[in-house]
Amino acid sequence: MSKRKPHNLQARIARSCRSLLATNHMAVVNIEPSGRQGMINWVNCKSIPPGRQLANAVCDIPHRWTIYVSVMCDAGAGGQYCKSVEIAPQGQYLAEHLTDVIETTHKDLIAECNQNHVIASGWIAIPADVSLTEEQAARVFNAVGVWSQQKAA
Repeated sequence: MSKRKPHNLQARIARSCRSLLATNHMAVVNIEPSGRQGMINWVNCKSIPPGRQLANAVCDIPHRWTIYVSVMCDAGAGGQYCKSVEIAPQGQYLAEHLTDVIETTHKDLIAECNQNHVIASGWIAIPADVSLTEEQAARVFNAVGVWSQQKAA
């Protein structure tokens, strides 16, 4: 007769939090220079109101993250374009441990762009092992109003 696995409350809470984030298609979006940050459903591009349960699920549980960093540029005469890169760190990380990775990737990407064309920049962090297409990322950035910001100094 086999023994049952012992009850592991921490693993149970982690599974519950990941399930909550997956059903809501949760993503954390940050755009500069306005400094706006919020949670959004990356599938239907609707804003998710901040709540304690969702915030705890994002911040307190380690996840496999997918981060999409993008710089939005305007070449004039309506020629808008984006330079983007997607990073997926190996392993599970808390949200607070991703700041260095995001900042270095963000600075490197801005340095590659023509500074006269840069309008805004931002990143989308998804606490799941999901890859975004350029169209999906563009819809998310448009939903948070990245193109309507003032030009970066």
